[in-house]
Amino acid sequence: MDLRDRVVAACDEGVDTRDEIAEQFGVSKSWMRRLLQRRREYGTYAARKGRRGRKPAFDTKSLKALDALVERQPDATLEELRARIGATCSLVTIFNTLERLGYRRKKRHSGLLSKIDQT
Repeated sequence: MDLRDRVVAACDEGVDTRDEIAEQFGVSKSWMRRLLQRRREYGTYAARKGRRGRKPAFDTKSLKALDALVERQPDATLEELRARIGATCSLVTIFNTLERLGYRRKKRHSGLLSKIDQT
């Protein structure tokens, strides 16, 4: 923040050009332009915080709804669950969310058993 204060103060004095100020403080002209633009638009040139990462696909309310759906119909496919919950995420996201909720994938053995024994 100290560097930002000094750069903005030097720009406000208007004694030197922006090229000279950038060279004096060892910053780029584009960084200075964005710094001054941020001050114009937001009233502050401090670093922005809290804008990291994606927002989760499921909040607390939708997690409970998904859990209730699986409890009611445990053999529903991932596509059916996604359609019923109204989510726009991928099937992998639903699969990972179900794993976090403690559900595991269970294979159904609907075909004939193999007559070959394992050795």
